[in-house]
Amino acid sequence: MKSTYKTLLIVDCAVNLILGTILLLFPVGAKNFLGLPSTLTGFYPVILGAVIFGIGLALLIELTGYKNNIRGLALGGAIAINLAGSIVLIFWLLLAPLSMPVRGRSL
Repeated sequence: MKSTYKTLLIVDCAVNLILGTILLLFPVGAKNFLGLPSTLTGFYPVILGAVIFGIGLALLIELTGYKNNIRGLALGGAIAINLAGSIVLIFWLLLAPLSMPVRGRSL
């Protein structure tokens, strides 16, 4: 891999991992700081953070797995992005207080 490509991968990976982590840990503050549209909950900033973090993981896989012919921007990257998003979604559904009735309601 050329050193220019490797440097770009390192920078892009670091930016995505840092931004994704910030959105995961501080969704409301990061949303306000970045000027994202307002929502009633922190759900969308958290999911966005998970996807951005997953993209950072895909870039990390591309960077470290290059010698072993493992591509992070192919199937490995898609798996990393989907796993990051689904794990955060599962934790959100299990741990976050939801204002939905358990049995549903009719109008």
